[in-house]
Amino acid sequence: MSGYTGKSLRVDLTRKKTESFETPMELRADFIGGRGMGVGLIGERITNAWDSPGTPLVFATGPLVGTASPTSGRLSVVSRSPLTGTVFDCSVGGRFGTELKKAGFDLIEITGRADDWVLLDIKDNAVSIEDGRKLSGKNTSELSGGFKNCSHAVIGRAGENGVRFASIVFDGHYCAGRGGLGTLMGAKRLKAVRVKGTGNIRVQDPGQLKSAREEIMRLLRASQAVFGEFGLSEFGTAALVDLIHSRRMEPTRNFCATFFPEAGAYSGYRMLTRYKAKKAGCAGCPVLCKKLGAGGEVMPEFESASHFGALNGISDIEAIVEANRVCNDYGMDTITAASTIACHSEITGEAIGPDEFIRLLHSIGEKDDGLGEALGEGSLRYARSLGREDLSMSVKGLELPAYDPRGAYGMALAYATSNRGGCHLRAYPISHEILRKPVATDRFSFEGKARTIKIAEDMNAAVDSLTACKFVFFAAGLEEYAKAINAVTGMDYDVQKLLKTGERIWLLERKLNGLNGFGPPDDDLPERFFKEEGTSSAHIKIPPLDRNDFLNALRNYYRIRGYKGFDRPDIKVS
Repeated sequence: MSGYTGKSLRVDLTRKKTESFETPMELRADFIGGRGMGVGLIGERITNAWDSPGTPLVFATGPLVGTASPTSGRLSVVSRSPLTGTVFDCSVGGRFGTELKKAGFDLIEITGRADDWVLLDIKDNAVSIEDGRKLSGKNTSELSGGFKNCSHAVIGRAGENGVRFASIVFDGHYCAGRGGLGTLMGAKRLKAVRVKGTGNIRVQDPGQLKSAREEIMRLLRASQAVFGEFGLSEFGTAALVDLIHSRRMEPTRNFCATFFPEAGAYSGYRMLTRYKAKKAGCAGCPVLCKKLGAGGEVMPEFESASHFGALNGISDIEAIVEANRVCNDYGMDTITAASTIACHSEITGEAIGPDEFIRLLHSIGEKDDGLGEALGEGSLRYARSLGREDLSMSVKGLELPAYDPRGAYGMALAYATSNRGGCHLRAYPISHEILRKPVATDRFSFEGKARTIKIAEDMNAAVDSLTACKFVFFAAGLEEYAKAINAVTGMDYDVQKLLKTGERIWLLERKLNGLNGFGPPDDDLPERFFKEEGTSSAHIKIPPLDRNDFLNALRNYYRIRGYKGFDRPDIKVS
């Protein structure tokens, strides 16, 4: 099958053994690649404790990686989350996926635990496990300077120290951030993976792929959300700061409010002009949504900027950019770090200024005192230890990103149903509720949202398995990407087959979570959203979510999904 190398790599860190094996044909046929292939490969081994040597950590490419298909440089990192306990994947950019494919491997499966820090080195077919003790104790910026002419995935001190939301940082600033997969890498005593490949990726029909690429690019160029004057290519994801601010759905002070008057201080435009930011991006990407300052500063993504800002009541743009740098350097998820500090601020009743915020981030990364260690457990464990679990703004233990659900009811439902916890990217109803793509829906209604969310979840599971970028789907769709994957592999995918594959992946994830004790009571939101209103204006009313309407939408979702057991005795319907 073209588009795949047909070969994968198995690494046992305990025995310090590596071996190649044939990429299972059933994984390719049933799960495509990326997220799906990783979840399918792990299977019921997910019931191992996250830090068990037998728990696999998978780096998985897809068939489009390394080809001319737009946004073809991504890969998925898959395992069980140390933060949530759920099956977990992160889609990440950079060049790692491309280099891994060129080295001849579709995926890497890593098990075991080294007796001391090691480095996994891959140069085409030459694979070795090397002494990594000289790398230990270093943060990601120190490590990146030592890796030349290759792609690399590393953990910083947060991953070494067991911070539950540690990231894996690729090529300096592309993060597999959410869920703590860097913590898992640290538990395996794997400090870094570097890879360099020189091979080529075979494409079944280059002419057909060129045609598919041209069609996708035509749609992208016509999209105001992507290439427009105020779009992602121009301002990066921080273009959303002003939009979400104006819709009064901006999580502020641990979601106590939904409007932060000073948000303009760190808008996409403000970052662009203050730091003279230039475009950067992943291998194979025409959008180039990453923004780097003239001095090399990595501009925060929307969720990071909003949570360092509004969620913590901070408007100092330099502090926000510095907070982003500190998290990237230690290798920590920005959303969970900011959310946990905001939770701490509400519990203690103490406002946290920019200097103290930065100090707390360092303390978390180092785990150098009792508070830093407690905050390093994430907001749910921290709040639970103080008897204030209600102030953790999380679902299934994963902190909510920068879209207040009281301002977008599809987002409320998607947070609750997400297999990996409080995540906006499983369905991303913001596309139609706020960006009005592909068609606008009423953001203050649950009507029709159950089926919409189900379809979007299946679609995004397929997109993550193609290892394409979700931003492209503001313009193109599965129809265009079906043509691309068919050109690469010689298969006969259409939209319905891709959606069916996405559904297969989703249901497997649900099953694996069920094996670890997750069920209907976990498909819920913090009570705050049902009891407290947001920040209204003369023109926009932000009431609390109606519990009955939410439960009815969730019940409809269960029916459409075919889930059993919607009995919710844990919830009292008023």
